[in-house]
Amino acid sequence: MMQSVTDPGDPRVAGFLSVRERDLVGRQGLFMAEGEVVLRLVAGRPDHIIRSVLLSEASARRLSDLPDLGDAPVYVAAQDVMDAIAGFHIHRGILALVEPPPAPQVEALLAGLPARARVVGLCGIANHDNMGGIFRNAAAFGAHAVLLDAACCDPLYRKAIRVSVGACLTVPFARVADGVAMVRLLEGAGVEVVSLSPSGTMALSAYVPAARTAALFGTEGPGLPADILAATRTVSIPMAPGFDSLNVATTSGIVLHHLAGE
Repeated sequence: MMQSVTDPGDPRVAGFLSVRERDLVGRQGLFMAEGEVVLRLVAGRPDHIIRSVLLSEASARRLSDLPDLGDAPVYVAAQDVMDAIAGFHIHRGILALVEPPPAPQVEALLAGLPARARVVGLCGIANHDNMGGIFRNAAAFGAHAVLLDAACCDPLYRKAIRVSVGACLTVPFARVADGVAMVRLLEGAGVEVVSLSPSGTMALSAYVPAARTAALFGTEGPGLPADILAATRTVSIPMAPGFDSLNVATTSGIVLHHLAGE
């Protein structure tokens, strides 16, 4: 049953206060889902537990066929009250606090890969838009897992989830200490590792992936560390003369499309 909220200081909606600031410091194991697409996706996954939902009055009227939210309370507020709670204008009018399943251990994740598998490895990806875009591409082209080093931002940050259209919740991911450990674990699991770099020794179009292949991507600008490039096969995407830079999320889409075609 929906419950009306008229006071931004109502303790029932304390978990939704100052959304941006709380996103940055963490939510004690919970994450914030935003928008109808993500809410419906989360509601359809029994491994995610929705703790509470906050809707604007307009969204509550529109969502007459709310998905099964379990025992989660649903709070409804006028738009100005919802904005005051969140600390900025929530034009989608839909927020939910969600408890995700425990993150898999990287060894277990790699051990469960099928005979033919594609893995994405990320080193130092600190931009949430890029993180969300990469996960969206991973889902679109059938990647089986994403590995992140300790310097990567949180895929369960509200903006990353929204940009990924929920793919951050559907593509399994695990963290490792750094890129060197990532390469070691992948190779130990029988996965061929290739690193993307403008100075790669092979053009992507010429690369024939192994049955199990991992593509590694670094942050824009510095790219992947030199020790990772030295330890792996390097692949490049040829570009027009005088230009050698692509957004990392765009790069991942091109690479994963190539790998999916093999």
